[in-house]
Amino acid sequence: MKQWWLQQSARIDALSLRERVFMFVSVIACCLALADVLWLSPAAGAHQLQTQQFVAQNAELQRLRTELQNSPKPVDVNLPLRTEVAALQQQLAELQSRIAADADSGSPALEPVLAEFLRRREGLTLLSTATLAADPTAGKESTVPGITRRGVELKVSGPYGELLKYVKSLEQALPNLRWGPMQLRSEKQPPELTLQVFVLEVQP
Repeated sequence: MKQWWLQQSARIDALSLRERVFMFVSVIACCLALADVLWLSPAAGAHQLQTQQFVAQNAELQRLRTELQNSPKPVDVNLPLRTEVAALQQQLAELQSRIAADADSGSPALEPVLAEFLRRREGLTLLSTATLAADPTAGKESTVPGITRRGVELKVSGPYGELLKYVKSLEQALPNLRWGPMQLRSEKQPPELTLQVFVLEVQP
């Protein structure tokens, strides 16, 4: 190897200055070309590919943002139902408060309460109402001195299913009611329901 380098050095020394300059320029050009082939060109290609991918990803992201902004907002289909339920619960709470206040005063007003529940049942019609006279000897309450029952008789017409729901709603919302006779007449349509309900009244 050393002998080879000595031979090459002797050859270079034998060249003229112009030939030496031309040779060194050629060697430098070959090195630059080799560096371009092995490193610069692949690096530039990879950089260009990454730039194109970045531009494509930005374009896709912008498209998705535009679609999201233009898409209609989700609609809560249960919102009207929840609003109605909340309103009914508030009405029921107010009604129960009035009932409690009337009960504390010793004069429960049954007619407005029954009419309020009747308005909530579609298809029912109030035919008549009648206030029942106080009965100091009716039922088990007759064993308690100073307790009487005061009640109302209602006659309501409508579909059988709605009549049944009306009675159940009264039972659930007003558990302290005392029930009297109940009669259902279905000879003609719609059926007619006659019912009696009572509340206990403390005599002063």
